Amino acid sequence: MSEATPPVEPKKASNKTAIIIALLSIIVIIQSIKIYLDYQDKAEVNQQLATTEEDLASTMQRLNDIQIELNQKITEIEKLGGDITELEKAKAEVDAELKRTRSRTSRNIKELKDRVEGYEQLLRLKDEELEKLKSLNKELYSENRNLKSTQNVLSDSINRLSKNKDELATKVAIASQLKAENIAVVSLTGRGKERTSPFRSKQLETLKVEFNIAENKVAPIEGKKIMIRVTDENGQVIFDVAKGSGTFMLDGKEEFYTVAQEILFDNTRQKLSFLYEKGSEYASGNYTVDIFTDGYRMGQVEFKVK
Repeated sequence: MSEATPPVEPKKASNKTAIIIALLSIIVIIQSIKIYLDYQDKAEVNQQLATTEEDLASTMQRLNDIQIELNQKITEIEKLGGDITELEKAKAEVDAELKRTRSRTSRNIKELKDRVEGYEQLLRLKDEELEKLKSLNKELYSENRNLKSTQNVLSDSINRLSKNKDELATKVAIASQLKAENIAVVSLTGRGKERTSPFRSKQLETLKVEFNIAENKVAPIEGKKIMIRVTDENGQVIFDVAKGSGTFMLDGKEEFYTVAQEILFDNTRQKLSFLYEKGSEYASGNYTVDIFTDGYRMGQVEFKVK
């Protein structure tokens, strides 16, 4: 009798080896993809950081240039007898900004760039003043050399210089005035429900005035007292000292305001909300809401009570 043929084992072993190799290949591919994606993420983050650092470096360089130019302008205008108060204030702010840490967020950098633009605008205004001062001094020097200058001419020149300074100060003051935008007046019930004008007298439990302060790159970041004045159609101011009303100066006269807030103006188009509970019903008619700060009107809106 012939001997039985034994089973073939190497084929099974070969199949297992192939499966293991396939699994290892899949693992390698997955790891490769993960490494590639991680690399892409890191590259993107590094690119963003590089952009932010480049933007900050550029802004700080502009700030350094402004610091140098401010020093020059202060020296030149002071020698010519001009007013350097604004320049010294701006220089102090720039010096403080340059001493701050270089670590800033994107928002911080944008705010800094806005300030830099404001400083650059101030320098342009001062360039005009400096040219006028140089022109005036050159004129006076020429007249003195030619013995044509008289006391009246000198007085006229000084008055002209003073007028130019006043005009420049007025322009800067006007440019830095704040404006209220998106002004809205609603009535607020005890349940928190809002209604728009025209209002029914019985529904007007609380008067609510909201608005944004418009962006102004010339205006400095500083504390402000914002006042709301509500007047009826006869020009009578709605006020109650016990509920926060008071007085302020407007065009040289003492005026009443209805309600006020003290804020830090930070040039971020901040939104303000004022509430006033009169305690009694409003008479029917048209009313005017004026918004004031620093002796000037920021905005005005009207509403009606039936």
